[in-house]
Amino acid sequence: MSNNKKRALDRLDISILRTLQVDGRISYVDLAEKVGLSSTPCIERVKRLEKEGYIEGYYARLNPQLLDYNMLVFVEISLSYQTPDAFQMFNRAVCDLPYILECHLVSGDADYLLKARINDMSEYRALLGDMLLTLPGVKNSKSYIVMEEVRETHALPIEYKAGS
Repeated sequence: MSNNKKRALDRLDISILRTLQVDGRISYVDLAEKVGLSSTPCIERVKRLEKEGYIEGYYARLNPQLLDYNMLVFVEISLSYQTPDAFQMFNRAVCDLPYILECHLVSGDADYLLKARINDMSEYRALLGDMLLTLPGVKNSKSYIVMEEVRETHALPIEYKAGS
């Protein structure tokens, strides 16, 4: 479904989306009960929300510390040239790096903001020196080592808007 012909979500759709954001493994029976539907109409709504692209997928949230990814780092990357070709080359190359969780083209002093998880400072030095600074077109970088993770969520603050 194209964005300019997006169907308005009703209260039940919003309730389903909110519930699935918190617990993507909830059973259809429990989901239906929670949102006030019987199972069949609830399943049909979830399938429709998936088909229309509102639900992009389901995943397990892993504990990075238990898997030895103890450091969270944000890195600003500036390119030598801001051309479509330079952006395209960088985009392709950065997607192949295993430690990069997110990569965003941004406005401001830098061209990109990256989010990475690594084990320790020596691994970060290798990520920066051996991988990031060797990517196509990289002029310089600025790093921010996270000292404390205060809040992280993937849940969007969705609300029902009457008449929308």
